[in-house]
Amino acid sequence: MFRRLGALVIVGALSLGMAMPTFGADQEKKFVLQISDGGADKQTLVLNVANNLQSHYGVDKVKVEIVAFGPGLRLLFKDNTNTNRIASLSQTGVQFSACQNTLKGMTKQLGRAPELNKVSVPVVAGVARIAELSDQGYLLIRP
Repeated sequence: MFRRLGALVIVGALSLGMAMPTFGADQEKKFVLQISDGGADKQTLVLNVANNLQSHYGVDKVKVEIVAFGPGLRLLFKDNTNTNRIASLSQTGVQFSACQNTLKGMTKQLGRAPELNKVSVPVVAGVARIAELSDQGYLLIRP
């Protein structure tokens, strides 16, 4: 499955004329995982992918950032069932970025601001954060 996904990412990027990051044998690998939709299954998948990347490359040889926006921001709600997994991944270096644009919209909808997981890092716009990371050589993965 991951080979097919990787091939689709590469083909898509090449068709758009985008430069693909290259990974040397000793070079640190950098991945940004997007979560912008889905429910519990999608949340589990994105956390599994982060864990699998760290297991494959080694915690000290890979940077992983999960950017949550839109309905995907629910992953970073304080009362999410994945709180322990998020804490564990955070302790091994995975960064969790929370879109403030989405948070503002959800606050209007709910009539109150949802509490976010304490490890989440606020970013102004999730999509803009992904673009910034792509410019820094991160490979975008959309599980």
